[in-house]
Amino acid sequence: MDYKKRIQSKEGYVAHFTKTPFTLQEKTRKLCQSHDQDPDNKEILQTLFGTCCDHVNIAPGFHCDYGFNIHFDGFCVINYNCVILDTSPVHIGNGVFIGPNVTITCAGHGVFPAQRKEGMNTSKPITIGENVWIGANCVICPGVTIGKDSIIGAGSIVTKDIPEGVIAFGNPCRVQRKITQEDRLAYSEGMEKE
Repeated sequence: MDYKKRIQSKEGYVAHFTKTPFTLQEKTRKLCQSHDQDPDNKEILQTLFGTCCDHVNIAPGFHCDYGFNIHFDGFCVINYNCVILDTSPVHIGNGVFIGPNVTITCAGHGVFPAQRKEGMNTSKPITIGENVWIGANCVICPGVTIGKDSIIGAGSIVTKDIPEGVIAFGNPCRVQRKITQEDRLAYSEGMEKE
């Protein structure tokens, strides 16, 4: 199996660092720089990502490894300085908000010292369900799935799956409670929905 097919696999993988085709990453780096210069140019995003629509809005400072492994299912807002290490597929649901300085990383390294020294690395896919809100300065680790309608509080380190419809935060990130009808905001006078 060639490198590109392997890193697009849903299974994750173990590989040697020297087998990485850095030419793919160089092309991606240039596209990210072009986006920083012209963030309203949707054609750059269409070229960069595996799946993208016109309703994906990404603030400057965005970086990724390959881009073709990132798939948006619809509307998404990504704030400043987001990093996605897409060495495996990253699926981002419709209606997702990602705060500033968030890192989403499929990439990992060997735990055994000799293998790490040799350049062995690992990768596992990440899934972010629809209507998820990820607060500022969060880290989403390899293999994680965040269920739809959940909120990840600012500064969290997400190392395990998060179920749908909950508020979770911390280091490591833990479910704090379910989201309920009591969380519904009341409109301020004069600000009612039209």
